[in-house]
Amino acid sequence: MDMSGPELNLKILRINTAGTPVEWLSWQEAVCLHAREMVTWTYGEEVMEVRGGYSRITGNQTLVQLNSIIACRGKVHISGRKAPPLTNRALFRRDQNICMYCGKGFKESDLSRDHVHPLSRGGRDVWTNVVTSCKRCNARKGNTLLAASGMELLALPFMPNHAEYLALTHSGRILGDQMAFLKRQFSSKSRLFDEPLIALQ
Repeated sequence: MDMSGPELNLKILRINTAGTPVEWLSWQEAVCLHAREMVTWTYGEEVMEVRGGYSRITGNQTLVQLNSIIACRGKVHISGRKAPPLTNRALFRRDQNICMYCGKGFKESDLSRDHVHPLSRGGRDVWTNVVTSCKRCNARKGNTLLAASGMELLALPFMPNHAEYLALTHSGRILGDQMAFLKRQFSSKSRLFDEPLIALQ
């Protein structure tokens, strides 16, 4: 298969026909959806051309032009109520790799997940009860309640919606038109990808 494009590891944003973001696709998965005639419309810039085999009937080579965003038919259930999976990587990206207690930026390896209301005191391991913390602040707070710890939160924890979660979990560079599309569906209170709260130390 012959290809031309900026990078082979780019991701295509799949949306449903109503314009709701669904998932990230590899270029191979996007080509399969085109081949199965499930793509109803495309959006954004053309990011890759994929050339396949030759038709026995016409002798023409197949050509699929991939756009950065594709709308597909088919039932893909996206629940607005179900919490997205909570991982440290997504949590740290939500909080911009900044400790929500001391306000300093750290490398991912120097960060930890802190439960604002400690698990040992009945707190839950959910988006709205966890913040990014440096290991020093996490140890300092321990299993005390926030009010008794003498520490304050720089920002309140929040659960990302599905569009925000897709932006948080993308493994590479999100293209400009993809980010613009996702941002239109961020919650009004979202602080994702705004100016950093504080510069990395």
